[in-house]
Amino acid sequence: MRFLRSRRFWLGAGALVLAILAAWRFGWLPGTGGVLGSDKKKQAYDVAVPVGVATTRVQDVPVTIDAVGTVQALNTVTIRTQVSGKLLKLPFTEGEDVKKGDIVAQIEPDPYQAVYDQAVAKKAQDEANLANARIDLVRYQKLAANKYGSEQQYETQKWLVAQLEAQVRSDQGAIDAAKTTLNWATIRSPIDGRTGIRLVDVGNILDASNTATNGIIVITQLRPIFVIFTIPQESLLALQRAQAKGTPPVQALGPDNATLLETGAVSAIDNQIDQTTGTAKIRATYANEKLHLWPGQFVNVRVVVDTVKNAIVVPSPAIQRGPNGAYVYVLDNNRAVFRAVTTGQQDEHIAVVTSGLGRDEQVITSGFSRLSSGAKVSVAQSAEGATEKSAQDGDSARSFGATGAAAQGAAKPQAGVVPDQSTLPAGRAPRGDRLRGSARTR
Repeated sequence: MRFLRSRRFWLGAGALVLAILAAWRFGWLPGTGGVLGSDKKKQAYDVAVPVGVATTRVQDVPVTIDAVGTVQALNTVTIRTQVSGKLLKLPFTEGEDVKKGDIVAQIEPDPYQAVYDQAVAKKAQDEANLANARIDLVRYQKLAANKYGSEQQYETQKWLVAQLEAQVRSDQGAIDAAKTTLNWATIRSPIDGRTGIRLVDVGNILDASNTATNGIIVITQLRPIFVIFTIPQESLLALQRAQAKGTPPVQALGPDNATLLETGAVSAIDNQIDQTTGTAKIRATYANEKLHLWPGQFVNVRVVVDTVKNAIVVPSPAIQRGPNGAYVYVLDNNRAVFRAVTTGQQDEHIAVVTSGLGRDEQVITSGFSRLSSGAKVSVAQSAEGATEKSAQDGDSARSFGATGAAAQGAAKPQAGVVPDQSTLPAGRAPRGDRLRGSARTR
C-alpha cells in the first residue's frame, strides 16, 4: 500500500482525471459529443442546403406510347422505259414536283412512228378491198336470184367479204398496238410527286429487255406520307381501345424528342405480332403539307392513347428512387421532409403522382446530393414559369409554379473585427483573446 501514499501516484491520477474531463468536454471520446462537439454538430446540421423547388399542380396528362419510326413515301415509282431506243431528253428539273401525266422522258419515236404509219396504210388498203368485195357480193346476189349466175359464186363472194372485214379489224388492232408502242416512247409521270436525281443521261441507248437497269428517274409521292413504327405487344390493347373511341393522334418528333414535326393519325395496325421481337407494326398517316417528313427519315413517335384527368403532377427531377420505391422531399418550414410516393405516367418533363402528394405542395427538384430528411434548406433556384411541351397537341405548355428566392449566404466576418461573443459556444473566448492570454501566460 506504499504506492497509494506516494505523491507521484496521486499526481498521475489527477492528470488522468483532467485528461478524461478535457476529452469529454471537447468530444474526443468515442461515442460522446461533448459540449463543444455537440455544438459543432448542431452548427453543421443547421447549415442551409441550397435547393430548387416547384409547386405541385393539378392538370390533365396525356397517356402516351413512345416509339421510333421510319418515314415511308405513300407511293414510289421507278421510271423505266418500255421500248428500246435513244434517250432524247429529260424535260424536268431534278428535285422538282411533277403532276400526273407530265412528260419526264422522251425516247426516239421515229421507228415506232413508222410502224404506226404502216399499220394505218394497211388498214386503208384492206378497207378498199372490202368495199370492192361488197360491191361484187351485191352483183352476184342479183345474178344468183335471177338464175343468171351460180349459187356457189355468190357464196364464195360472201365469205370473201367476211374475210376482208376480219382483216380490217385485225388492221385496227395493229394500229392500236403501234400507237401504244409509239406512246411509250413518250414517258409520263404516273403519280403526283417529286423527282429525284436522274439515273441516266440524255443520249444513252435504253434497252427495254434489260430489267437489271436502275431506271431513268425515281418519283416519290410526299403528300400524304406514312410513318411505320412498332410498339410492344403489351401496349397494343391500349392502342386498340383508343382506336375504338376514335382516331388516335400520333405526333412525329425531332431528334430532341421535343420538336413537333407533324401531327397525324393511326391509319393501320398490322394483322399479326412479330414473334421474334414481340412487337406490332403500326402505320400512321400525315398530311405533310410543309414537307417536314422525308422518306427514309427516322423520327420519334408519340401516340396519345388516353388522358389522366385532374392528375397531381410534379417535375420529373423531383422523383427520386430508393430501395423502397419512389420518394420526394417536401419543403416544410425551410426543412426537407422525406415522403414516399406512388407514380404513374412519367416522361422527361413531368411525372404523375397517384398517391403521397396533394395540390399546391412544394417539392424539391435539385440539390439532392447533400440532402437528408429534416435538413435545413434554402431555395437557390426558382422554377416559376418553367414550361415544357404537352404530349397531347405538341404546342401547349405545362408550367410548374415554384416559389423561393435567391440563396442567402451566411455573412462572413470582416478582417480585424472581433466576432460577437454571443455567437460562440458557451465558455469559449474569441481567438484573439485566447492568443493574448497565452502570450501573457508565457
